[in-house]
Amino acid sequence: MLSILFGLSSALAWGAADFCGGLASRKAKAWQAVLFGQAVGLAALLVAAFLSGEALIGWFDWLLCAIAGSTGTLGLLLFFISMTRGRMSVAAPVSALMAAFLPVVVGMFTDGFPGWLTFGGFALALASIWFISQPDGGPKGLRLRLADLSLPLVAGITFGVYLILMHRGSQDGLFWPMVASRSAGVAVMIVYALAARRPVLPPKSAWPLIVLNGLLDITGNAFYILAGHAGRMDVAAVLASLYPGSTVALAGLFLHERINRLQVAGIAAALAAIVLMTI
Repeated sequence: MLSILFGLSSALAWGAADFCGGLASRKAKAWQAVLFGQAVGLAALLVAAFLSGEALIGWFDWLLCAIAGSTGTLGLLLFFISMTRGRMSVAAPVSALMAAFLPVVVGMFTDGFPGWLTFGGFALALASIWFISQPDGGPKGLRLRLADLSLPLVAGITFGVYLILMHRGSQDGLFWPMVASRSAGVAVMIVYALAARRPVLPPKSAWPLIVLNGLLDITGNAFYILAGHAGRMDVAAVLASLYPGSTVALAGLFLHERINRLQVAGIAAALAAIVLMTI
């Protein structure tokens, strides 16, 4: 049960982080929001790691988490690019579905078949991610082209790799695995910023949202790691991948964006999936 609660908390935090990051990207460049959001998270994690007195993780776990962080950051950049080149209604669900699907496949090999009820919960959760991510009007008339699918698929694969490697590398810690991951992510973004040769600092108006994004993102990471400690990786990953529901709810609450019928159906499917996973 703790794994379910932690997984849902991860989805809520990550969805809120995406909401803040999306608003910050309207005031600054997307890569600026990612870079400084990750830097804020890293600073907070270093303070938490030292104050907690948590022991350092081994070099192999550190390496796994660093690879996870750099891969996840690369995926985030690809995800933003895919939204500018293609349709957001395709990019969001395709990447989230791939992020959830890969840990499910790996989990079947490492932890065994989860049982038919839990497996049914996985199927409902994957369907709910797609429905929740649909904009007004749903998929009517949507033409899926390779150009729309290629980058979201690659981004989703990198997110899935992040979830898998982060779970493996964080078995002996909480804060230091995230420090390793976030350090690598910040390094990747610094290289990208230097290559872009553009003004690095975002406008002042974006900073409150960037700080919130960074803090909420590490909160989501922490809950995902705790969910993996308490239960199966695949359950934690699928529940954490329900984050679009949180983003949609916040957009409806603060931006007064309309929640359509498909999104309501997706939320209902997500609730049903949670019930199946807890039986």
